[in-house]
Amino acid sequence: MANEPVKILEKKTLSENWYKLYKYTYETVDKKGNKKTESREAYDRGNGAVILLFNKQQKTVILTKQFRLPTYVNGNASGMMIEACAGLLDKDNPEDCIRKETEEETGYRISHVQKIYEAYMSPGSVTEILYFFVAEYSKDQKVNEGGGVEGEENITVLELPFNDAWKMMETGEIKDAKTIMLLQYAKLNSLL
Repeated sequence: MANEPVKILEKKTLSENWYKLYKYTYETVDKKGNKKTESREAYDRGNGAVILLFNKQQKTVILTKQFRLPTYVNGNASGMMIEACAGLLDKDNPEDCIRKETEEETGYRISHVQKIYEAYMSPGSVTEILYFFVAEYSKDQKVNEGGGVEGEENITVLELPFNDAWKMMETGEIKDAKTIMLLQYAKLNSLL
């Protein structure tokens, strides 16, 4: 059975505070062929990119640590999250975005990145597609201390043995989905 087209009947802006929250009213067809009208909200924050930096010789990865309010209000006592470097595309293509974010957040200027896949991270409520990358890094690619854009971000850069990062994922110290996906990709594909 082919998917019947969805017809958007109305798009209402509910909020434009940080990103945009829309309420859509749409018409679709159920399994029996009956037309249905439904309403759902969708949060549009734009698309993003994420990268796992790894050093094959040292068997290390570069991750970041920063405060995330949504996790704090949902039970993360400190609100701190350990994550792979990531950022919104804004007007960049995914590859240019992740190179820029890598230098700003981690301090490493990388030349070669490999796109591994793209995924919707929370398709029930958020429009974002996230582009996943991996790249090797070395000490000679370090051009600054990282930490994010001055005054806007407060990011701590972590260089960890891969096995330690893997254990942190297993114990729940790393709870970020995109980071878990990248660590699993690294293990499955023997990057380290």
